[in-house]
Amino acid sequence: MKASHSIAFLTGLILAAFSASAQSGEKVYKMYCTGCHGADLKGTPAGTSLLAESLKYGNEPADISKVISNGIPNTTMIKWSNTLPSHEIGELTEYIIGIRKNQTTQEKSTENLAFSTEDYTLKVEKIVTEGLVFPWGIEFVDTQRALITGNKGELYWVVDGKLDPKRVTGIPFIYGTDLVGGMMDLALDPNYAENGWIYFAYSHNPKNTADKTSPAMTKLVRGKIKNYQWVDQETLFEAPDSILVSGGTRWGSRLLFDTEGYLYFTTGDMQQSIAEGINPQLPSRAEGKIFRIYPDGSIPKDNPYYGQEGMLQGIYAVGTRNVQGLAQHPITGEIYFTDHGPKGGDEVNLLKNGGNYGWPIITYGVNYDDSPITSLTEKEGMEQPLTYYDPSIAICAAEFIYGKMFPKWTNNLLITALKDQEIRRLVIDGEKVVSQEVIIKGIGRVRDVKIGPDGALYVLTNSPDALLRVTPTK
Repeated sequence: MKASHSIAFLTGLILAAFSASAQSGEKVYKMYCTGCHGADLKGTPAGTSLLAESLKYGNEPADISKVISNGIPNTTMIKWSNTLPSHEIGELTEYIIGIRKNQTTQEKSTENLAFSTEDYTLKVEKIVTEGLVFPWGIEFVDTQRALITGNKGELYWVVDGKLDPKRVTGIPFIYGTDLVGGMMDLALDPNYAENGWIYFAYSHNPKNTADKTSPAMTKLVRGKIKNYQWVDQETLFEAPDSILVSGGTRWGSRLLFDTEGYLYFTTGDMQQSIAEGINPQLPSRAEGKIFRIYPDGSIPKDNPYYGQEGMLQGIYAVGTRNVQGLAQHPITGEIYFTDHGPKGGDEVNLLKNGGNYGWPIITYGVNYDDSPITSLTEKEGMEQPLTYYDPSIAICAAEFIYGKMFPKWTNNLLITALKDQEIRRLVIDGEKVVSQEVIIKGIGRVRDVKIGPDGALYVLTNSPDALLRVTPTK
């Protein structure tokens, strides 16, 4: 980040200031930092490497954020807080930390990995390591085949453990393809073998343009794949134009069919300023919600806002920030979800019909610049998390363990972390987390986990983009 005084640099900086304020850390880095620190963070003649084992001013997130914000006097490192809002500095910091951690991962042996846990030694096999671009969600169609969504708008087939080189065509235009938008989770109809319905969520604007100022919102569709063609698409949820969001990020979105055949899907809070309204609290708005619908998009009559004029009647729960994990307990049928918090405040919650989970009125987190979001961590009428993480682990997917391969862990809940690059095992009893253990760490940003038809645990990672298979060896 060299403080050049050239007219070209100043012009670029001014133009950048007018671009959409909500950018991922990766995009912020590419826009402002590659000239000095290189596209790979390894440095250039104009700037130092950000991958050095020991950074001069500290390796911790707070150290890196401070340098970005305040600059370094008498050097070419300018004060970026004059140009970037605090949340973008936070996202840039997280991106740099993630790449640094990933470097450590990539420097490990390229052979299969092993991790020791309280009950098992886990073998981690690398199934697919090339061809996937930002994989987001995975579902198994049968014992031989799986479908994977790619954030940039791809549907990948994995057949017999290998990536099919042919791609599904006819996918709708995917807007906002960055670290917090694009094509997200997918689900298969409970009767997929008979009807072939596939469901997925993606960030969408009605103009179908890449303009980040275009009003947009998470959209849910279903369709079918015939001869590698996406066909028969139906829209199940699309927010009315009057409540679309300009320049938003944090889109959600995780999907889940429960054992009764209801389809749950989530929307993020779209990073709306609290000063402009508490939209996640409002059932007339789509931001920061968990929805429950029937597979054809119709609304269950016992939804909390059913029949209420002016309300989005598919809403099942309000007051969430960015839910990216949904999982149903194999025995009790209760649904648990993970909510990706701010700096601190990642949560694991029990889903309740009509539940209000507090965001942004209550939270255990703070803004990325450490300023308070609210003084409240609890309030009457708002649910408390089963557990929360401070500092944030960047919580993501969730999956209950079932089947015969991990008998000592039956009905334990797995949660994943992006920033901390880990999988945790939680022992849950109703609304209490009895214990938890980190079972895998340092394999990349863990985006999704699923128990496969063979009983093994399948893991999707970003940075590096890969599909992994986890089995116990004792």
